[in-house]
Amino acid sequence: MDNRAGEMAVFVRVVEAGSFSEAARLLHMTPSTVSKLVARIEERLGVRLVERSTRALTLTAEGQFYYERSRDLLGRIEDTEQQLTQGGAEPEGLVRINSSVSFGTAGIEPLLPAFFQRYPKITLDLSLSDEVVDLYLERADVAFRVGRLADSNLMARKIGTTRRRIVGAPAYLARAGTPVQPEDLAAHNCLGFNFRRANPVWPMRESGRIVERMLTGSLLANNAETLRRAALSGLGLVRVADYHLRDHIARGELVEVLADSALVEEDEIHAVYKGAAHMPVRLRAFLDFFVPRLQRFLNP
Repeated sequence: MDNRAGEMAVFVRVVEAGSFSEAARLLHMTPSTVSKLVARIEERLGVRLVERSTRALTLTAEGQFYYERSRDLLGRIEDTEQQLTQGGAEPEGLVRINSSVSFGTAGIEPLLPAFFQRYPKITLDLSLSDEVVDLYLERADVAFRVGRLADSNLMARKIGTTRRRIVGAPAYLARAGTPVQPEDLAAHNCLGFNFRRANPVWPMRESGRIVERMLTGSLLANNAETLRRAALSGLGLVRVADYHLRDHIARGELVEVLADSALVEEDEIHAVYKGAAHMPVRLRAFLDFFVPRLQRFLNP
């Protein structure tokens, strides 16, 4: 009897467990049985799915493709049966999310209690990083991305736009002075990002043209949350997203500087995800809950 779905389930468990032995333990099978089953899949497909070694299990390109499609197919089977056998019962299962640190802490985390109250059977796997991740390589279901989207086969739902502001704490400005023109930044401790795509410049308007001011500072960080806290502590000036700063500005804990000179850059924020035709119920529930609330968060 053809049992490709069962074989796919074993293969997915091997990939996610990271080894044949751990997958065998979870599946209550012997490691040799699991290994032979994966070998049988490879023989039937005529491609190698897994590079085997004593230290690690690594997927080939074909193995990665087979894993992604198998996981999606098994998820659709699970959702279909759940809807039929439970009469449209509430969504359940795992949703993997990736977001920048600042958007995750300021926008997503405050919504978690209400989400879990609404969907108690859904588990969220939330990873925060200011590096742009590959949804396929990181096995993420949805990512919140800031900035222009690259062309891809991913689906996207627009959350809104945000702009960046230059701010410092009152204590820092009292000590170092308040910059009144772009060239004053050369005398200030300008804190920035250290990831590869970041440039050590802040674009400014000077005499009717745009000039990229090279900056130096005592701290480089891989996320805006660290820079926000550093600014609040009086360490220096930072240039980060408005949504991360507006409450501090309203309370007087941070002061915006060079508002007339700083280039206003509108960064779009999207939720991107893989495919829409057969979206798992749990992912649709996540998006339908978070997207409108995050839209209101960006535009209060």
